Amino acid sequence: MVTSVVSGRWGPCASTAPTGSTATTRRPDGVRALPPAPPGPRPRPASSVHVAWPQWWFSIDDPSFILNIIATRPPNRSPEMPFVPRNPFNIADHFLDDRVREGLGERIALRTWDGTVTYAALQARANRFANALEAAGVRPEERVLVGLPDVPDFPAALFGALKMGAVGVMVNCYLGQRRLRDMYDYTRATAAVIHADHAPAFLEAARGSPNPPRLIVLGTPDGDALIDNSSLHYVNFTSHFDDPAIWLFSGGTTGRPKGVIQSHASFANTTECYAKGVLGYAPDDITLSVPKLYFGYATGSNLFFPLAVGASAVLFPERCTADELFAQIARHRPTILVNVPTMVNRMVAHPDANAQDLSCLRLSTSAGEPLPATLHQRWDDTFGVELLDGLGTAEMWHVFISNRPGEVRPGTLGTAVPGFEVALCDDDGNEVESGEVGRMRVRGGSLAQGYWQHPEATRHAFVGEWYISGDMMTRDPDGCFSYEGRADDLLKVSGKWFSPREAEECLLQQRHVKEAAVVGIETEDGLTVPEAFVVLTARGAGGDGDDSGEAALHAHVADRLESYKRPRAIHILADLPRTHLGKVDRGALKRGAAQT
Repeated sequence: MVTSVVSGRWGPCASTAPTGSTATTRRPDGVRALPPAPPGPRPRPASSVHVAWPQWWFSIDDPSFILNIIATRPPNRSPEMPFVPRNPFNIADHFLDDRVREGLGERIALRTWDGTVTYAALQARANRFANALEAAGVRPEERVLVGLPDVPDFPAALFGALKMGAVGVMVNCYLGQRRLRDMYDYTRATAAVIHADHAPAFLEAARGSPNPPRLIVLGTPDGDALIDNSSLHYVNFTSHFDDPAIWLFSGGTTGRPKGVIQSHASFANTTECYAKGVLGYAPDDITLSVPKLYFGYATGSNLFFPLAVGASAVLFPERCTADELFAQIARHRPTILVNVPTMVNRMVAHPDANAQDLSCLRLSTSAGEPLPATLHQRWDDTFGVELLDGLGTAEMWHVFISNRPGEVRPGTLGTAVPGFEVALCDDDGNEVESGEVGRMRVRGGSLAQGYWQHPEATRHAFVGEWYISGDMMTRDPDGCFSYEGRADDLLKVSGKWFSPREAEECLLQQRHVKEAAVVGIETEDGLTVPEAFVVLTARGAGGDGDDSGEAALHAHVADRLESYKRPRAIHILADLPRTHLGKVDRGALKRGAAQT
């Protein structure tokens, strides 16, 4: 049975601003702190498996996964962590409730186009969600889908789930019916919090699912009784720091995304190491993000990181375009822009780019996909804002390699974030020499507990304290890393290995090329050849000049690349296909080329 519960107060089509905002006459409910917790922990469900281990604690449904982790955990020492949580530990406490206890309840936590939300108001709303989810039958350690656009109810619902000990699973509200049905079946979520604007796909997916979640649909009248009439007081579940907190999803650039189980401790650790230790998040910062909150990169940079220091985050539900982003910057004057290379490209290519005032920004970050040195230079020339490229994975939650403010080296990822150790190894696990390409492995305090229902992938990717990635990189004598591509992206042509990124950067140097991706295509005789897919600028697509066609692009690479690195075919597309996280879907490019 599909149960629909609704609340319209903070939805994107709501006519009023959030409770506690500067744009409404209603004030916060006045909550300054949670009431003291009763003695003793709440009982845990008996259905889960719990295994104690020094510095580790697991609460998941697959005992074979637990035994694998224990059996493969080596005795070697992890990098020293600057933050070691003490139990009980719940990140809803750590990122939200603690700010109210510190007397920051009236500070602005969230900013929207129409108003602001204080820390006290966000806490009260999260408490209502926790009580509502509990009333809807959700129990600790069960999954709750959060499929909302970037409105204040997204963090309220997420924190509400965390407060009651549930596990947050954040999904793109624009997913189609088929993907949502797969998500329901894969996660076995007990409840899903969605908005009426996006409800049809969620509802239809639930009708076709053998295990549909209970749908809480915001933006329709009936849910007010569940959300608004729920108590604004809540005593948080006594979580352990290694309890599962949030599922992230692998990028899915070459296959179906896998659920990555991350603990409460992971989110606190990277906040200390990266947000505070590298970027220097401070109380007067205002963050603005290109990726939406369901993407772990944004969950950290535009929610957990600013809340950890008493700063504020800008949220907007609209799809992010260069025009929308420039408008948000002009209105909110953020100090930190959370960016991705695709949007960097769109911003510098905008016809009014040079007229934009980005002087409010003290820095911008870039992650999610490679940032070519040529594009980095165009950004510097256009905006003059320091752009820090870095690398993170869902398996380590967030960024663990990054450039440093004042020490940016365009075309590189920078160095390992303090608290993380990164090694580059050959196929036998031996570290490679400086300048040689090696497979990345990393360890630190944000290591995931594994992939949900993928025991074989878990055994290969998580070996003791190390996560073994498919990313191939080089490191110079100063410890600075450069990205060479995924292991399954590297191409062997005419008996020689090369990274398609080299051909992509060559194509991007051509004045009419806006985006480029190069993949390996297998021919009928079993050989692999590189083929390129490019998106042209508006002028190039309009035939401005005689150097924007395929022949001109072939001539461009012929002058600059060795013969085996040159794309055998160049396809001009209107757009590059992308995954649910906005990364170039190389698998789709390969499948499309194979069908032509």
